[in-house]
Amino acid sequence: MLAILELAMPRSRKVTTVCNDKREVWSDYEQAKAYYLELMMSNEGEERDRAECVYIQLLHGLDECGDEDE
Repeated sequence: MLAILELAMPRSRKVTTVCNDKREVWSDYEQAKAYYLELMMSNEGEERDRAECVYIQLLHGLDECGDEDE
C-alpha cells in the first residue's frame, strides 16, 4: 500500500520550466525546486518575481511551470 507522502508526490519526476523565455526539462523535481528557490533568494525585483512564480508552481506539483501569467 502507498504511504500518504507517495500519494502526494507527482507520478512523473520529470518537469518542464520556462523562465525568461528559457525552456528547461528537468529529470528531477527536487533539483528543479532547489534551483528556483536559490534563484528566488539570490535575486531582486522582476527576476525574483519570475523565479518565485515558477517555484510556487513546482510546490503545487505541476508538470509544466512558467513565469508568465495567463
